[in-house]
Amino acid sequence: LAGQLAEVLDADPPAHVERVEVAGPGFVNFHLAPTWLHEVLREVVTGGEQGYARPDVGHSTSVNVEFVSPNPTGPVHAGHGRHAAYGDSLARLLERSGYEVQRECYLNDRGVQMQHYAASLAARKAGRPVPEDGYRGEYIAEWAAEMPDDADPLVWGEERALADQREVLERMNVRFDTWFSERSLVDRGAIEATLDDLRRRSVVYDHEGAVWLRSSDYGDDKDRVLVKSDGEPTYLLPDVAYHRDKLARGADLLINVLGADHHGYETRMGAALQALGHEPTVLEVPMVQMVSLQRGGTPVRLSKRTGDIVELREVIDEVGPDAARLTFLLQSTTSQQTFDLEVVASQAMENPVFYIQMAHARIAGIVRVAGERGVERQPLTAVDLGLLTHERELDVLRQLSELPETIVVACTDRAPHRITTWVHDFAGAFHGFYHDCYVIHPDVPADLAQARLWLVEAARVGLAIGLGLLGVSAPESM
Repeated sequence: LAGQLAEVLDADPPAHVERVEVAGPGFVNFHLAPTWLHEVLREVVTGGEQGYARPDVGHSTSVNVEFVSPNPTGPVHAGHGRHAAYGDSLARLLERSGYEVQRECYLNDRGVQMQHYAASLAARKAGRPVPEDGYRGEYIAEWAAEMPDDADPLVWGEERALADQREVLERMNVRFDTWFSERSLVDRGAIEATLDDLRRRSVVYDHEGAVWLRSSDYGDDKDRVLVKSDGEPTYLLPDVAYHRDKLARGADLLINVLGADHHGYETRMGAALQALGHEPTVLEVPMVQMVSLQRGGTPVRLSKRTGDIVELREVIDEVGPDAARLTFLLQSTTSQQTFDLEVVASQAMENPVFYIQMAHARIAGIVRVAGERGVERQPLTAVDLGLLTHERELDVLRQLSELPETIVVACTDRAPHRITTWVHDFAGAFHGFYHDCYVIHPDVPADLAQARLWLVEAARVGLAIGLGLLGVSAPESM
């Protein structure tokens, strides 16, 4: 059978197939001409940054991606940086893959911690010691000094914390469509309405003065308390109300990016949403492992300004926002990460951040030199791409051919680090081309220079797409 297949295919080969051969039982090998990669180049430059590698996986499904969600009681810490980079890049992947995405940050702006925070600001403002259960970082003293004498510490303090958080996250190219207030759920009576909805569905019951959710009917290992015997809701009920609200706002899929300490959360919340009549697949909870900060292999001390954390602001100040973000995205969030500030800040090819961005800088440099020497890129239809036969040229094009499928896999697996891997590998392919294949040079014939200029443009498009998905800038020089 294999011999017959090879005979028929050899008699009338498909496009780009040089020959077909039988390779043992069960295998037919196709040997492709470089022309298939020349077609890839045409696809890349014709589609451009907006059109190439844009698979429609989501089919306009509306997805709410909730991530970071720090308490509005102080600055965001370095660990939040990994959440921010992951959540935003996941949102970018989803958008490019045909989803309609809402980025959301949840504000836990009610409860005892907010009271402790406000009391700490008030005490510092009045020159009194911070309460025993208050916040003691130097930022409390700084913000208290800014606070007007007639300000409500709770209201003003929340706004000040959010302003600080927004400013730092925006430096890392992270912005939210919605900053959702938990307090608004209380003000609108959404928590009571959610409990009423659950009662109507007969999925809660009263026992020993408390109200319980029949979560064990929906895959949880036990039933969960929604309202304690003293009448106070547990953390679960407001959270159920919040997810009910997100779905009511039109989301078809909820993705909550949480820390690894939220083990069991997806099962509990998934059971609650099923109890409300939703499918189990409506909720996904990617977990992000912790980050260990080092400097030259030595653990970084805690911040003096905050007292008990290292601020994300300090990391960005030291290594830059692009380097910080790309480093957070180097590996899967299912593994713990060691972030060495000294390595990340280094201007060396061993530094993956520098290595990747240098590739784009080299692309820009080639274009710049061509302009300085008066070499204009001719229309693609007038250029002989068949001249691109060097293995380094073909390596670049092979990498570009893999980008669409890489985006599909990264989106489906909720794994932005796969894009980082592709970008790093692609940068390596381009560095090899840059080293071995001159573009604008007296020894390079004009027709080959034109083909290579189009190869450089295709590389620029691919790298811009990859860096865009990672939320990292594409520098013109390094």
